[in-house]
Amino acid sequence: MKTVIALRCGAALLALGLAQAALAEDADTLSDPNTIVVTAPRPSAVPTATQTTRTSLDEPVSAPDAAAFIARQPGMALIDNGAISGQVQYHGLFGERILLRVDGQHFTGGGPNAMDPPMHYAPLVLLDRVEIARGVSPVRDGPGLGGGIDARLKAVHFGTGAGLAPQLDLTALYRSGDDGRAIGGVAGLASANLRLGVIGSWEQGGDTRFPGGRIAGTSYRRAVFGAQFGWRQGSSELSLEYRRQQTGASGNPPFAMDIVYFHADFLKARFSGELAEGVRLESRFDYAGIGHRMNNFSLRPAPAAAMTRQSDTTARTLAAGIALRLGSAERHLRLGADFEQQDKQFRIYNPLMTAFSIFALDHGSSFRTGGYAEARGALGGIEIEAGARIDRHEASAGAPRLGSAVPAGPAGLAATFAAAQRDWQGTTFDAALRLWGHAGNLTPRLALARKTRVPSLIERFSWLPTEASGGLADGNIYVGDPGLKPEIAWQAEAGIDWQEGGAYARPSLFYRRIENYIQGVPYDATPGVVNTPVEMVAAASGDSTPLRFANVGAELYGADIAFGLRLAGPLRLDGVATWLRGRRTDIADNLYRIAPTSGRLALAWDAGDWSLAFELEGATAQKRVSLSNSEQPGEGHVVAGIFGHWQMRHGLRIDWGIENLFDRRYADFLSGYNRNAGGDVPLGSRLPGMGRSAFVRMRLAMP
Repeated sequence: MKTVIALRCGAALLALGLAQAALAEDADTLSDPNTIVVTAPRPSAVPTATQTTRTSLDEPVSAPDAAAFIARQPGMALIDNGAISGQVQYHGLFGERILLRVDGQHFTGGGPNAMDPPMHYAPLVLLDRVEIARGVSPVRDGPGLGGGIDARLKAVHFGTGAGLAPQLDLTALYRSGDDGRAIGGVAGLASANLRLGVIGSWEQGGDTRFPGGRIAGTSYRRAVFGAQFGWRQGSSELSLEYRRQQTGASGNPPFAMDIVYFHADFLKARFSGELAEGVRLESRFDYAGIGHRMNNFSLRPAPAAAMTRQSDTTARTLAAGIALRLGSAERHLRLGADFEQQDKQFRIYNPLMTAFSIFALDHGSSFRTGGYAEARGALGGIEIEAGARIDRHEASAGAPRLGSAVPAGPAGLAATFAAAQRDWQGTTFDAALRLWGHAGNLTPRLALARKTRVPSLIERFSWLPTEASGGLADGNIYVGDPGLKPEIAWQAEAGIDWQEGGAYARPSLFYRRIENYIQGVPYDATPGVVNTPVEMVAAASGDSTPLRFANVGAELYGADIAFGLRLAGPLRLDGVATWLRGRRTDIADNLYRIAPTSGRLALAWDAGDWSLAFELEGATAQKRVSLSNSEQPGEGHVVAGIFGHWQMRHGLRIDWGIENLFDRRYADFLSGYNRNAGGDVPLGSRLPGMGRSAFVRMRLAMP
C-alpha cells in the first residue's frame, strides 16, 4: 500500500513538473555565507566572505572517492573503511546523522554495514564541486542532525548559442601507492535551450602499500555510465538523468566481509519554472535501486567450511518533493512537501550449505512524508533565514525466513521477533534559524536549530546478533531495539568570516546536545555472563558481550578554522585546523570514533600557469576513546606532501604530487581495525596509512 501511495505521489509531482535547478546556481546559495561551494580549495586561492568557489581538481587528493576530498574542509574528517568505502565525519557526526547527498539525491545504501556510504557513488574523477551547509542544514533539504553535504558530479551545461556545440570534461589519474588508475568525465552537445550528454568512469586499484608491507584485501574496481538531458525555455527548466554504477570485488579489511559487488541504478528528474510573477515552482523525483553481495572468502583467507558466509542485500529509495517559492531569490517564503520511501532486505547464508539461510532483515520498510515552511528576509543589516518542518514516519519489518539448517538458537530468536510488534510510527519536528550580516570585511553568522533523526532499519529491527552496525566497524556484535526513540539535537554554531587584502580567516564555534542518541550499550546488566538467548547466539559467533542499540545522552562541541595569508608576491601560507570533543552525558564515557585535534598547513608558490606547494598534515594523539565500543587509543602523527600543477594551455592541465613524502609509517585514529589475515598488518591492529605515493592527474576540458 505504501508503495502504491508513493508511486501516486511521485506521478503527481512528475505531472506538475520534475526538479529544482542546481543549488549552487541558485541565488539563495550564492549569497548565503552558511553555504560553502567547494570547487577548489587549493592553497593559493582566497575564499570570499560569502562563499568558496574553486575547482575540485585543484585539491591535492588522489583517493578514489569524494570522501577524502571533503575531509580536507574545516570541521571534516575521513573514516576510512576501505578505498571506496570512506565515510565523512562532520563535527563528530557521521553516517546517517549527516544529510549526505549526491547530485541533490538522498538515498539509502545497499550495505547493512555502510560499505557503500553516499560518497561511494561520487568518484573523484567525476566530481565537479561539493556544497556544504555549514553546521546546520536548512529544513528544505530534509531531516538530519548535522550540516548537509552535497557532492555534485560533472554535467554538460547549457550553451550560449542557438546551435548545438560540443562539450568535453575528461580526467585521468594514476597513483603509485596502490597502482590506482582512473579515467572519467562527461561529453555532449549543448545549445542555449538544449543539452545532451553522457557520463562515465572506470577505476581500478591494487592492495595499498605502507612502510613494512601491504594491506591485504584493499584492491577495488568500479565503473559508472549514464546519460543526461536538459531543456529550458524562458524561466522553465527540465532535466532528466540516469546513472548506473557497477562496483566489483573491493576490500574492506575493517569489516568481517568484503564487497563482491554493488549494482546501482539512479534516476533523477527535475523541473522548475515561474507560474506567475514572483511565484516559482520547484519539483523533483528520485529513484535509487542497489543490489549488493559481500562475503568472507573472496579477498581474504577462507574460513572453515561451516563458517563460510555470504550476504545479499537489496535497497530501494523512492523520493519526491514539490515547493512554491513566493518572492525573489533573496526575499521569499517557500512552502514545500516531500516524501521518501526506503525498502531493504538483508540475507546471510553459507554458499557451501544451501540449507543455511537467514533473512536478518526481511521486507524492511520505512516511509516518511513531510511538509515545511521557510522564509528569507532581512531586519536592518541582518539577513535572516528561518524554517520549520514536520515529518510523519512509519517503519516495519517482516517475519524472518530461515533455511532448514539454521540452528535452534537463531531459530528461537527469529520466532520471538516474529511474534513481537514489528512496526513503528512517529512524528518529528525540525526548526532552523540562520542569521548573518556584513560589516565591512567581517561577516558574523549564527545558526540555531532543533534537528531530528529517526533510527535506521538496522538499528531498530536487527533481531539477529551480527556485526551489522551501519558502518561503525568496531568489531562488536549488535542487536536492534524496535522501541528506539528518534534522536533530537539542540545545536548552535557561531562564526566570523574575515577577509582583507590577501589574508582571510573563517573561525567557527559549535555546540550540539543530543537527546536519545543511539549508541551500543551492554545487552543486559550482566555483560560477560551468557544467560540470555541473544548472548548465547552472539557467543557462538565469537562475542560473549554483545551490544544493543539504545537511546543515551550525548553532546558534541568544538571549533574549526580556515585561514590564509599572502606573504610576498605569489607566496602564500594557508591552513585548516579542527578541535572536537564528544562524550556521553548519561555515563562517564566518550563517543565512538571522534576525530582528534587535527590541522593542515601549506606553503605555496602560485605563478599562475604553474604552482608548487609543500604541505604538513597532522593530528594529535586521541586518548578520549569509547569504552562502550572497546575503542583503542590512537597516536598522533605528522606527514608531509609536495604538490604542483602546470596549465599547459587553455583546457589542458596536469596536476602532480607526492603524498607521505618521507614514507612515514602511521595510523590515522579514524581508520578501522584489521580483520583480514592475508597481509602484513596484524589482526586487530589499526590499519596504517598509505606509504609514499606519487600521483599524476590530467584534465582536458573544452570548450
